[in-house]
Amino acid sequence: MKTKKIVIGAMAAAMLSLSVCSIAPAVAADETVQISASQTRAEAGKEFTVEVSLSDIPSTGLQCCNFAIEYDSKVLKITDIKAGTLAGSVSGDSSSSMLPNFGNYSAEGLISVAWSTSVDDSSKWLKGEGTFVTISGTVANDAADGTVSKINIVPTDRETFSGSGVQNDEFDCGYLKDGVKVNFNVKANAGSVTIGSESTTTTTVTTEATTTAATTTQQGGSTPEVSLKGDANVDGKVTVADAVAILQSIANQDKYALKPQGKVNGDVDGAGGITANDALMIQKLDAGAISSL
Repeated sequence: MKTKKIVIGAMAAAMLSLSVCSIAPAVAADETVQISASQTRAEAGKEFTVEVSLSDIPSTGLQCCNFAIEYDSKVLKITDIKAGTLAGSVSGDSSSSMLPNFGNYSAEGLISVAWSTSVDDSSKWLKGEGTFVTISGTVANDAADGTVSKINIVPTDRETFSGSGVQNDEFDCGYLKDGVKVNFNVKANAGSVTIGSESTTTTTVTTEATTTAATTTQQGGSTPEVSLKGDANVDGKVTVADAVAILQSIANQDKYALKPQGKVNGDVDGAGGITANDALMIQKLDAGAISSL
């Protein structure tokens, strides 16, 4: 099976061909890294964008991260995938000017994603949280309105090492220490593409305030009321993805503009507009540093 490979860092070629991260005896660590795909909406025949983010990276950082993105190729066609700001954050890697490097897409709806760095200084490893890769594509012309097409995060489809004959069933996410792989647990959070516009797609309204806000927005009336404080990307929940959405909108308003409802939900500090402080507060909530917004 040919898969699309995103290779970031000098060790990546070795990791893919020799499965460096899997050959070394693995030591399980207690920490859990979250890999999350975002939720979005697009009409049949139109373009969509889904972001895959990392969060809860332990303080030691990541020297390598290897997983796959699984999707329904009958509903979605992936046309591009680019490294996000987090994936490009490592400095001191002499091969960085050659990256990212793109391969072939898989016809079966699976994309292999690999990241690693040859830098041994852990202060330069992957740390923090944010967008790891951004996936772009189009929805099939015959996709039915209301269809929710899942974007799953799964272990890479390969042998545990070349010639083993054993299928890999684990995420590679960790670092090498004295030649031994320290592997973190991974919590994979699926994303989705919901087919149809907001006006044609059936949604579940949970509160009267949400109904009023949606109606007011569609009629082009006054500013909507807060439907869920912190829900800047309007996906019905508050996660680090909302902080990413806010920071992206600040950096590039034309490309990553928030919806009117998202602007209201995202103004969690009450300053009267979207700022980096709103993103910081949402990140603190997601990390458990604060209990509410």
